[in-house]
Amino acid sequence: MNILKTLDNLPLDSFQSLRRVVLAVAILVAITALLFLGSEPNHPELHEYVEAVGTALIFAAIVGRVWCTLYIGGRKAQEIVEAGPYSITRNPLYVFSAIGAAGVGCQTGSMVVGLAFGVFTALAFLIVIRREEIHLAEHFGAAYADYRARVPRFWPNFALFRDDQTVTVQPRRIYSTLLDGLVFVIAIPFFETIEHVQNSGLLPIVLHLP
Repeated sequence: MNILKTLDNLPLDSFQSLRRVVLAVAILVAITALLFLGSEPNHPELHEYVEAVGTALIFAAIVGRVWCTLYIGGRKAQEIVEAGPYSITRNPLYVFSAIGAAGVGCQTGSMVVGLAFGVFTALAFLIVIRREEIHLAEHFGAAYADYRARVPRFWPNFALFRDDQTVTVQPRRIYSTLLDGLVFVIAIPFFETIEHVQNSGLLPIVLHLP
């Protein structure tokens, strides 16, 4: 709890810089660990199925993030967006990113790794969301308090969905989001390469996970 309070008191810019450093270190540690992990060898058909599900999750995440950018692109610091994906959850970009992270983990062929990637990413985002909420409350006051009371923080409530008749789109924001999505897509050939190297015996598999 003391750590959370310390993070809450950090200026938002400092918090975001710290978040990026911690994220980079976590990714490096995860990749290093995954070099020596493999899926259950006795069920190769399950391995392929989990990979396929992971690929679907990755592309769902990319489409979802683009959907969010259509509504929030360039407007996040200027107004409270309450339509489209932002009508069912206050943080749809983070929701779709967690889905993408689960898809990346599934590229190992392991359901356990896929689930772990999704859960840990969601938990990390909840810490980020907590700090961002303080900033939004200070900046938007009662308007944000009303939005916060009506719309869930993370898990979507589809019954709340509503949309605008028109949306102003900034193409460069869409292109940037699509480019960011390549990070998820790269996981597909990356883990295929790791799997090939493991099968060739160049990398030992220390632990098999279902």
